[in-house]
This record gives sequence, C-alpha cells and structure tokens, in this order.
Amino acid sequence: MQKYVLYHRRETYAEKLDRNWAEILQELRILQTGLQLVAGFLLTLPFQNRFTILDDYAQALYLILVVTAAVALVVVLTPLSVHRWLFRKQVKDRLVASGAWAAKVALGLAALLIMGTSALIFDVVLGRWQSWVAGACLCLLSIVMFLGVPAVISRVPEPTKLPESEVITHDGDDRPSHEEHRDGDD
Repeated sequence: MQKYVLYHRRETYAEKLDRNWAEILQELRILQTGLQLVAGFLLTLPFQNRFTILDDYAQALYLILVVTAAVALVVVLTPLSVHRWLFRKQVKDRLVASGAWAAKVALGLAALLIMGTSALIFDVVLGRWQSWVAGACLCLLSIVMFLGVPAVISRVPEPTKLPESEVITHDGDDRPSHEEHRDGDD
C-alpha cells in the first residue's frame, strides 16, 4: 500500500529554512501590530482624568500591564536583533528556532495583556469581582484558542491518500512538467 505525502514540497533544506523564517516573520508582524496597539492604549491612560481615581490594586495592575507590554515588544523585536547578529553566518536553523521561540513567548504575553487589560477596564467600569470574572473567562478562552485548538488540529489524522496525486514527467528539455493523476487514470 502506497502512502502519499499530503504536502510534499520540492525544496532544499535551505529553502525550507527560508520559508519557515518568512512565515515566522509574518507571525511576528501580526503580533507586533497588536502589541503596539495595546501598549499605546496603556500609555495614554495616565493622561486621562479618571486615572487619578484608581485604587492601589488598579494602579498595580496597570503598571504590571505596562511592563508586560514592554517585555512583549522586546520579545517580538528580538528575532530582528538575532538576525542582524547571525546574518550571513550560515546558521539560519538557529535563527528560525529563536524566531519560533519568540513567537510562542510573545503570543503568551499577548494573552496576558488581553486578559489584564480587559480586567483593568472591567475593574474601572463595573467593579473588582466583575474584572476577575472577565479576566478568568479570557484566560480560559486564551488557553482553549492558543493551546487547545492547535493541539486538537495537530492530532486530527491526515488522509492516507490524496484524492488526486501529482505525477512529475519530463518534457524532453529536462524541466519537469506537472500533471494531475487521478485514481483510476493509468
């Protein structure tokens, strides 16, 4: 029984690293934009009139969120620094690994910012226990979406055979041409 590879790519190891690096950079761009928006929002709060009425808990939560946002931005920007240091040193595998680590850590910090910022807003608008409920609900949602969903998707078995497989033939000029081969077409 022949098993087909579902997503076979004809690429060298170097091409795979280049593709992985490009994908990681795209993920980091998305994270960076979201983190910058939240950080910008947090940095404007002390200049609002209502900020002066925050109690010690809300002020501490606010300061923790500002530090978390700053750390998250540093983590997101770290792969750029690593890239500058490792550029042309033939160690892209390390670069990709560090970028993947940064993306995971930044995603976790983004989840903390989402929970904490929402909890702070609920605390100011509705009250303390409502902020804890909002934070807990967003914590649960973040765990499900950022950990649970990827875990479930990764466990779903791939089909063992493609309905259509790709057959490579040569056109006589030593360049492969691609034809679709359907089951039963022989």
